[in-house]
Amino acid sequence: MSGISDVPVIYNLFPRHFKNIDQWCDEIPHVKKMGFNALFVNPFHETGFSGSLYAVKNYYKLNPLFLKEGQEPSDFAPLKRFVDVCQKAGLQLIMDLVINHTAFDADLTKTNPQWYKHEKDGKLSSPFAVDPDNPSNITVWGDLATIDNKFSTDKKNLWAYWDSLVAYFQQMDISGYRCDAAYQVPAQLWAFLISAAKKRNNNTRFYAETLGCQVCEIEALGVAGFDYLFNSSKWWQFDKPWALEQHELGKKIAPSVSFPESHDTERFASVPPGSSQAQKFRYAVAAIFSKGLLMPQGYEFGATTRMDVVRGTPNDVDVHKWDLSAWIAKINHLKTTIKILEEEGSWRALSDFRHPFIFLEKKSDLGNESVFVCINKNMTSETRVESWALPSEIKQCGKALQLIPEEMPEGKIPDGFMLEPADIILFFK
Repeated sequence: MSGISDVPVIYNLFPRHFKNIDQWCDEIPHVKKMGFNALFVNPFHETGFSGSLYAVKNYYKLNPLFLKEGQEPSDFAPLKRFVDVCQKAGLQLIMDLVINHTAFDADLTKTNPQWYKHEKDGKLSSPFAVDPDNPSNITVWGDLATIDNKFSTDKKNLWAYWDSLVAYFQQMDISGYRCDAAYQVPAQLWAFLISAAKKRNNNTRFYAETLGCQVCEIEALGVAGFDYLFNSSKWWQFDKPWALEQHELGKKIAPSVSFPESHDTERFASVPPGSSQAQKFRYAVAAIFSKGLLMPQGYEFGATTRMDVVRGTPNDVDVHKWDLSAWIAKINHLKTTIKILEEEGSWRALSDFRHPFIFLEKKSDLGNESVFVCINKNMTSETRVESWALPSEIKQCGKALQLIPEEMPEGKIPDGFMLEPADIILFFK
């Protein structure tokens, strides 16, 4: 692939929803037609006893679920063919890099037990989470074993193993790495891996998955050298400034990637109001909010069945509720042609958060023209914006672009106007 786009517009192909890797290739024309320039695939490695894609048993074997009869898990030829197809289509391929844990029955637990955390009785330690609202509620992932990347007595060889793993897939021309639970891995290890990988191929990109962690844990990754973080704008209801504050904090470390849903969340079309208008709304917000953008497979068709990394099958692919592919292509085109939407920028609110609508400004850090945004917070009802509620910055704009309608009409700024349900309007000077 000659060069990597500096504005990642990522399509998440979910491997459990296909019969084999060859079928992944069939998805590429559809992905390209919608204007995506990168493709993320969840873990494709051999899994442990639970079958979870994130419980890796052997990094150097493919998951038999993704192979045709007679293909050997140790033969990466099917994956290499897929990589070649992505390259020819101009898509950066992003794989999951899961190095904070392995499957409990991973091969490494037998060959290199010194690389793992252990309980006092000597048994392997499993990762767990404590409910902050109820400390007695503890979730333990018994199918996983925790890697001791920080204090292992054989840390030098452990880190070298991870470096060799990245190098192996770089040689296969995979240039993107989504770093699962990045905050659970020492920043110094990430810095080591990222530096080494970029020396081998400067086009390599590292995306830190940091959802659900504390602010201090994100800040600790500042020395790692990540190219992108993932942000939490999906959950913003526009009633408080927290998303803008998080955005400002995160950009000090790296630009971010927004998404309307992910493989870890419920399908947006499955929650009220479950309309195509609402579906467009959440995608448009993600597209304008940050530099990067990710959309999971099936979002364009209103998929409602949650992606299941343990039990998902091709039978879980939903019947299409609608087809927003053409509209998504228009939004992706806007994102990669309007300069301010190609950068992280800085956000500020221009109106009170208590209004049924909100006006925002995205200001450039690179000298580009600002864009102003009006959002109807209500997904099911119209909202009128009276002339007195228009910020002075909006009155100085000369053009308005409505994002949600299929035709995306442009027009001049009226003194007051109606917002359709889940409406979003961009204003330009």
